[in-house]
Amino acid sequence: MKLNNFITRTLTGILFVALLVGGILYNPLTFALLFALVAGLAVNEFAVLINNSRRAVINRSISVVAGVYLFFAVFGFSNGISGAEIFVPYLLTLIYLLIAELYLRQPDPVSDWAYTMMSQLYVALPFALLNVLYSYPIEVVDGDSVSVATSPILPLSLFIFLWASDSGAYMVGSLIGKHRLFERISPKKSWEGSIGGGFLAVLAAWCLWYFFPIMPLWQWIGMALVVVVFGTWGDLVESLMKRQLGIKDSGNILPGHGGILDRFDSSMLAIPAVVVYLYTLSLI
Repeated sequence: MKLNNFITRTLTGILFVALLVGGILYNPLTFALLFALVAGLAVNEFAVLINNSRRAVINRSISVVAGVYLFFAVFGFSNGISGAEIFVPYLLTLIYLLIAELYLRQPDPVSDWAYTMMSQLYVALPFALLNVLYSYPIEVVDGDSVSVATSPILPLSLFIFLWASDSGAYMVGSLIGKHRLFERISPKKSWEGSIGGGFLAVLAAWCLWYFFPIMPLWQWIGMALVVVVFGTWGDLVESLMKRQLGIKDSGNILPGHGGILDRFDSSMLAIPAVVVYLYTLSLI
């Protein structure tokens, strides 16, 4: 059974990484379609978890449509396809979700509001912000000329740093991990593993700088460290949520790996943090 589970996890992991890398690098359309789908599945998964827990009632269909629309709205705005008016339907949807509770006569409307808005803030918004990374302007030097372009390498590098951090943390933590990082929420995480993950992420940053010198090395390293720190917090946030809900996995859509939220938990805080990091650099 353990061997079969290992094979299942490995095959799923390979397909997952191949789909993610291919979708990001092939063209903007495949990137948008892939992550709009991921965002919709993630919002749906979150809504199912909350509704099944009976802590609140989320309007699943409207929340999913709103999350997917937000992704495409940010995609259009970030790429200059549309103006800010594209966000009006999304804002109207949020207003509707607030007003609807006045008429539904639910036992705990405040919890319904809170979890519904969390599905957008915690789940939908980070995926939408991937568009900001995809369209982030980068200076390209060609001889004596300097031009501005965008690159799919930035969103891809974020996931590379997360994978490097997870791999390094697992290997080092398994070998020498003794001091618990956050035992109350995740007993297996250790300081030694986190440091090992950070080291491997910095090594990945050096490799990306070497092949894609779109930023100075120190900025690549800074981005890697931001991803490591906020990715770890993102993992812990989802772990705390699952503990509160009394579940092991957020879903079973990915055989051997759990649900969408399980695979992208670190991304939920890492994506917004990297956006803040890059735009902070632009002010320097």
